[in-house]
Amino acid sequence: MKSAMAVDGGAKCVKYLLFFFNFIFWLCGLALIVVGTLVRVSFVNTAILKEYAGSPLVVIIVGVAIFFIAFFGCCGAWKENHCMVTTFAVVVSFIIIIEIGIAIAGYVLRAKLPEAADKTIEFLIAKYNNTKDDRDAVDTMQKGLKCCGGNSSQDWVNFSTTHKSVPDSCCINVTKDCGIGALGDAKRIYTEGCKAALDKLIKDNILWFAVGALVVAFVQITGVVLACILMRAIRSGYEVM
Repeated sequence: MKSAMAVDGGAKCVKYLLFFFNFIFWLCGLALIVVGTLVRVSFVNTAILKEYAGSPLVVIIVGVAIFFIAFFGCCGAWKENHCMVTTFAVVVSFIIIIEIGIAIAGYVLRAKLPEAADKTIEFLIAKYNNTKDDRDAVDTMQKGLKCCGGNSSQDWVNFSTTHKSVPDSCCINVTKDCGIGALGDAKRIYTEGCKAALDKLIKDNILWFAVGALVVAFVQITGVVLACILMRAIRSGYEVM
């Protein structure tokens, strides 16, 4: 006679597969936490993107949820507990919906965010000498992204009365007054514009966002299917007592 909690045969394979996939979930959760943290740090360190730094928090939160739910799922599979496995399947299904939403939002942002950032760069360069905050934002961006101006270093042609200088933050080796007379000198300053560098930074980070969410969602769908099979096997065990 089978015990109430026993499953055998093919169901045993499902049980161990579900346990294995939950370990993969655990790693996926950890990966989302790491990716979300790296993207957030990248945004925070780029003054122009600071206002968007809250977006990666969604990925970090989902990663933390997966991290703990995977442990819950492992316990349910190992103990062959119908309630725990059912709860795991329902919660993971809900998380999959969130992740698909994140991937879609990431795709939309990937197209729109660079355009908004480009306009912000143009505004800050035009107002460079107006306030310390605007100046600091541009300097931090140019140093961090190793770029100069919006489209190119030529955007600073009106920076000084001589039309030959750029902000010191454009310099390859930043020192006081290193930008004086350096406009167009590729040996002294970066000549690539910040728009291209920032666009690449945004697209690369958001691409990792979207791909990570979709990969984790795909793995989780497999886990939900296995959980449903195991739930049915456990229930059958009750019925044949």
